[in-house]
Amino acid sequence: MNNDYIIQATEVHKAYRSNGTAVTALNGVDISVERGEMVAVMGPSGCGKTTLLNCLSGLDTVDGGAVLLEGETIHDMPDNRRTELRRSRMGFVFQTYNLLPVLSAAQNVELPLIVGGTPRKEANAMARDMLGLVGLSDRASHRPMELSGGEQQRVAIARALVTTPAIVWADEPTGNLDSERSDEIMDLLRSLNKEHNQAFVMVTHDDGVGRQADRIIRMRDGKIDDGA
Repeated sequence: MNNDYIIQATEVHKAYRSNGTAVTALNGVDISVERGEMVAVMGPSGCGKTTLLNCLSGLDTVDGGAVLLEGETIHDMPDNRRTELRRSRMGFVFQTYNLLPVLSAAQNVELPLIVGGTPRKEANAMARDMLGLVGLSDRASHRPMELSGGEQQRVAIARALVTTPAIVWADEPTGNLDSERSDEIMDLLRSLNKEHNQAFVMVTHDDGVGRQADRIIRMRDGKIDDGA
């Protein structure tokens, strides 16, 4: 294991069954991501981008190959160990934000800390500090329906980063935003990436998002498109 890499995957295969037929989603994918690197995964719809993200993060199983997070093979772990690694070492940002509508912005951000055993008062203080970092100090008490799409995505980013993860997975993080809000979110992600030396792996269709990454990985038909 190269200690410069946060994630290494070798010969990863994944297939799903549909009407009794195996449909290949990943076909021998090799990928490595360095600590502090921002990587964009791009390619046509159905090429395996989101499946790759899910398999690398341990949200989904693999049918073959190995995925190592900081030197540990995640798919050989007991479920509780894999869950703990996702909670403590990974952050997730989704296109649809996935905020709980009955909770305030601060309560949404503090939730992973409380689940992890952080005392509520300390978790709330950390959540408010993180909301300040993403420019939402004055919106901490607002519920998601009282926030704009860009503000909701900032809350989701704060929630993903509040546990100080080593790597953040982002699936179409600007997909629901207009170009101005998209640029704001990418500027924020880039700033946080550099400030905290956290790796970011982003699935995106947006060329503008891809250009802001350190590196673009292009996929086609379940493989890395080396000729792109």
